[in-house]
Amino acid sequence: MLIDSGRRIGDPVPMTIILVHGIWDCGASMEGLARRLSSEGHRCLTPSLVPSDRSQGIPELAGQLLELIEESLSGAERFVIVGFSLGAIVVRYYLQMLGGHRRARAYVSICGPHAGTVTAWLGWSRVARQLRPESDLLTELDRTGEVLGSLPKICYWNRFDLMILPGRSALWSGAEAVETPAIWHKGTLSSRVLFRDLAERMVRW
Repeated sequence: MLIDSGRRIGDPVPMTIILVHGIWDCGASMEGLARRLSSEGHRCLTPSLVPSDRSQGIPELAGQLLELIEESLSGAERFVIVGFSLGAIVVRYYLQMLGGHRRARAYVSICGPHAGTVTAWLGWSRVARQLRPESDLLTELDRTGEVLGSLPKICYWNRFDLMILPGRSALWSGAEAVETPAIWHKGTLSSRVLFRDLAERMVRW
């Protein structure tokens, strides 16, 4: 289910923003960032992908995201889409492999393991295997990245991230990189640097 986050009656709605959570989480985990963006007049939607416990692979989660978007937004409505951690890779799969790039205004990745993460070697689930460095899925995404063309693409990353290791794994050669210091992985979502930079970009998109 998509949740309309914090919009007040009469507020301007310059843009629709979809925020996709990470592993072991739900849409509520993105509510803090959604409220801050809603205060700028944007309409923020926070889908919950279930289950988010690694038992679903990235293609299946991306298919679920596609269905939620199609059910909740008109076919003509465009949006900025933001993914955090695992959600950033789910969103990228949706954009590149399921045609989502045709509707997106911009793609925002926050601590997404585009080059994989060594912590994925600690698990044996399908998602864990897909998030290992040089996995078949990540290799396929790199091979097909050109489909996104001139779509604005931003990667926010944290060199102190202990979930995405090394921190620079959150960089992607096809996207502009912005470092957002935080003392832990999820803390990046509360970064003032991230919010200020993202809010400024929303005006341009």
